[in-house]
Amino acid sequence: MAAADQIKSLIRSFGESDDSRFYATAMQIAASEAKKGHTALADELKKLIDNAKLGKNKFHGVVRNMPVNAAQKELSDLLELVQPDVKLKQMVLAPSITKAIKRILQEQSKLELIKQHNLQPRKKLLFTGPPGCGKTMSAKALASELAIPLFIIRLDGLISRYMGESIAKLRLIFDAMKQFRAVYLFDEFDSIGTTRTNGNEVGEIKRVLNSFLLQIEKDDSNSLIIAATNLPEFLDSALFRRFDDIIVYTLPEAPEIRHLYESRLKELKLHQNFDLDLITRESTGLSYSDISRICEDLAKDVLVYGEEEVSQEIFIENIRQRKKPF
Repeated sequence: MAAADQIKSLIRSFGESDDSRFYATAMQIAASEAKKGHTALADELKKLIDNAKLGKNKFHGVVRNMPVNAAQKELSDLLELVQPDVKLKQMVLAPSITKAIKRILQEQSKLELIKQHNLQPRKKLLFTGPPGCGKTMSAKALASELAIPLFIIRLDGLISRYMGESIAKLRLIFDAMKQFRAVYLFDEFDSIGTTRTNGNEVGEIKRVLNSFLLQIEKDDSNSLIIAATNLPEFLDSALFRRFDDIIVYTLPEAPEIRHLYESRLKELKLHQNFDLDLITRESTGLSYSDISRICEDLAKDVLVYGEEEVSQEIFIENIRQRKKPF
C-alpha cells in the first residue's frame, strides 16, 4: 500500500489542481510497488496514469474545433497545441519576473473593466534570455492561470513549407487570435524577427517580418501574443515598441538556485542531508532547466541503485557534467 505521506500528497495535489505533483506522486507509488515485487499492480498503475494524462487534456481537438472557414483548413499545420499544466506558484523565477507575470495576470483578470475605459491590458509580450530560464514555461503558466489553451506557432512551417504564401498564413494565425482566445507563442522568434538591414536574409523573411509588424500593431483580439528569443540582439529595432512588456530572463542567482533545489528535492522525496550551500555554489552558471534535470537524474539514481548509494559526491559530479561544454 502507498505510504500515508504519498496518499496525503495525492489528495493535496488533486485539490490544488497540481497535475505535475499528482502524476509524480502516483509514479512514485507505482515504482514503490514494483520494488516490492508487485509488478502486475505497478504495471496497472502506470497504465492508469498514462490514460489519465491523455484524458486530462481538456483542450484535445481544440484546433479541429476552432471556428475556421474552408480557406483556413491548413491552419492546424501551423499551430501546435500544448497542454498548459504549469502553475505560476510551481515556478522558481527572479522576483522581478514573477512580479511582471503577476501584473499581466491581474490585468487580464480585469480585461473587460480595462477595455471599458478605452485601455488595453498587457497582452503583447516579448520574452528574452538564455535557454532553459523559463520563457516557454512562463507561457504555459499564463495559459494555465487564465484557463485558456497554449498554441506554439510552427515557424519552420510558416517559412520553409509555405514559401510565397507565408504572409497569407501569418494572417490566418492573427485571424485565429480574434476568433479563439488563447496564448500564441512565437518561439525562437529571431528566425523571423531578424533585423531587416541584414543583407544575408532572404526577401521572404523580410516580408514576413513586415507583415508581423503590421499585424501585431493592429491586433485587437483578447488573445495573448508572446514572442520568445534567446538572441534579442538580432531582432529588428522596430519590434521592441510593438510589445506591451519586454521581460528579460536571466540565469538563476544563488537564492533562486537554492530555492529550486529545495523545491525539486522535496518534490522528488530526496531526503539526504546535502550541503545546499556547497551545491548552490557549484551550480552557478546553470539554467533552471539544468538544475531540474540534475534533480531528476538523482531521483532516477535512487530508483535504480537505492537511496544509500546516492551521495553528495555523485550530486556534485552530476552538476559538473552539466557544466561541461559540448
